[in-house]
Amino acid sequence: MKDEEFIKQFEACTLPTENFHHRDHVKLVWLYLQRYPALETLVRFSEGLKRFAAANGKHNLYHETITWAYVFLIHERLKRAGGKQRWEEFIAANPDLFDWQNNILKTYYRDETLRSELARKVFVFPDQSAQVQVVGTK
Repeated sequence: MKDEEFIKQFEACTLPTENFHHRDHVKLVWLYLQRYPALETLVRFSEGLKRFAAANGKHNLYHETITWAYVFLIHERLKRAGGKQRWEEFIAANPDLFDWQNNILKTYYRDETLRSELARKVFVFPDQSAQVQVVGTK
């Protein structure tokens, strides 16, 4: 499916749910960040995800902390790479963003925090010291 069709189907809530997994969420954020500033991406993706979940009878699936954290992580990675990367380059450079089982948020959040109702409803700041190497620094 072409990128524009992917966005259109997501926004119209007609994208089949079986075709919208973690990797697809990351790609949609990446596509939005190619078109919009970070805060507009945050609003568009968050609101779109809520509508998509509701349209598919999964009202409780939206998780604000996870959603916002990934938008900001993807944005940071794009900026560190100079702002523009082809999708394949982005995947190759950021495998940690695509591993849902051992996802990067475990570096920043305790499990109980991400399981909390508060984190589901509002963005919660990280509560665990991240031991991540910042690209481009020593």
